[in-house]
Amino acid sequence: MDRFDAMRVFVRVAERRSFTQAANDLGLPRSTVTEAIRQLEERLGIRLLERTTRVVRPTLDGEAYYHRCLDILADIEDAEGAFAGVKPKGLLRVDVHGTLARHFVLPSLPRFLTDYPEIELYMSEGDRLADLVREGIDCVLRVGIPQDSDMVARKVAMLAEVTLASPSYLDRFGEPETIAALWDGHRMVGFHSTATGGLLPLLFAVDGKKQEVTLPATISVNAAESYVAAAKLGLGIIQVPRYHAEAALHTGEFVELLPDNPPSPTPVSLLYPRNRQLSPRVRVFLDWVTSEFARSGKPNDGSA
Repeated sequence: MDRFDAMRVFVRVAERRSFTQAANDLGLPRSTVTEAIRQLEERLGIRLLERTTRVVRPTLDGEAYYHRCLDILADIEDAEGAFAGVKPKGLLRVDVHGTLARHFVLPSLPRFLTDYPEIELYMSEGDRLADLVREGIDCVLRVGIPQDSDMVARKVAMLAEVTLASPSYLDRFGEPETIAALWDGHRMVGFHSTATGGLLPLLFAVDGKKQEVTLPATISVNAAESYVAAAKLGLGIIQVPRYHAEAALHTGEFVELLPDNPPSPTPVSLLYPRNRQLSPRVRVFLDWVTSEFARSGKPNDGSA
């Protein structure tokens, strides 16, 4: 194993905090990974990793070497990618907001993988902000305003939002004609914020300003699909991106409420670690996802 390959092995072990997980990521035997780190430490004359029965983590020297390795490996990939006809390759790990990915990303994914046949894509799904470095993830696609200052956020879309209820809910509670009418016995389906742990309020635009409304919630959830399903069962009012409910609006499963006071559009962002140079495969993925949202038109212009 040459020095650059050894650097790649070390970087993955340092990020994953595990020889076994790093070996799985790289498609190598665990013994090969262990031996590569042993030889690397022997050649450098320093201890790069602290090993216990429960965890593997970089030493202070290991942290410094890790950041140097990131810069060197990124420069190598950039140099190799500068030649005409050389396309990015290797494992690309992304974490996505599932509903958003199924609507905007997955339908065009075969075209991306045709354009870059040597990229091996691993796509995990979640709503929380993953620890990119610890989990070996290259970038994440998220809905909402990014809060983590350690991440670079590239905004790719603004999603129009809509307030909804099912016909069965309206038969029971009536249709509110004004925001003030919401306090007259109406209920919402609660959605737990991963940032605060509390329930997100309903948000309405009133004379150019935001007005928050928190209603009693018979049920609260922490997943988008359950949120929509509960509303279809008549359990309360919800607010979601319009694309998510467009089909149900057409079929009459949902009725739009208070259209003159719509919720503010919600940003969609791609996030990646601030202290990590982008590899060519991450860069082409970021550019491709951005172009897919722009091409779709709907999520960027604030309309339905």
